[in-house]
Amino acid sequence: MPTLGRDADVFVLDLGDTENRFHPDWLVAVNGLLDEVEGADGPKALVTTATGKFFSNGLDLDWLFAHGDQAGSYVESVQTLFARVLTLPFVTVAALQGHTYAAGAMLSLTHDFRIMRADRGFWCLPEAEINIPFTTGMSALIQSRLTARTAHEAMVTAHRYGGVDAHAAGIVDATADEAGLRQAAIELARPHAAKAGRTVGTIKERMYATALEALREKDVPLG
Repeated sequence: MPTLGRDADVFVLDLGDTENRFHPDWLVAVNGLLDEVEGADGPKALVTTATGKFFSNGLDLDWLFAHGDQAGSYVESVQTLFARVLTLPFVTVAALQGHTYAAGAMLSLTHDFRIMRADRGFWCLPEAEINIPFTTGMSALIQSRLTARTAHEAMVTAHRYGGVDAHAAGIVDATADEAGLRQAAIELARPHAAKAGRTVGTIKERMYATALEALREKDVPLG
């Protein structure tokens, strides 16, 4: 399950050491830890990462297919998390130490900056291959955070980007080796901790107003 640590003014949210799929209990845990960060006084920034082979493999499809009657509310809860992270009132950095797929890749895009391991792991939106179309909110999020050319390639072809390719495509802002990845993310976030506050949150709300409107749709259909 997710855990929260801290390095001075930088909080470090570790999503877990499994595939870190978005099971409802996992979503509750992540939101609870974000509550802790938001409720903390003083300067702050956030690094989100994970432990092991995966950053996140996205939606918990096993749970979803077993609870089809709850699909709309489940996807709504995922998109609510996306909207929340996209508008957090402090600087956020995703440190992608492993495979970052589907909704996990979308979660990475909700962060202000991304650093990816250079030598192993892929960033991928595989929806075209697994026959699950993007919701309107997911499409809006991806297109708001990537160039039109990269968004088109990633969404339509399900291309797998290694760290170097992801950097060249503008998906991530930097790469690092495995040993230095988490610390590099912390050092990227640290200088911005003093900016935490309502102004940063308002800037993000207004910057991504169109995507946020789509992400906040209720009872979202999937398929």
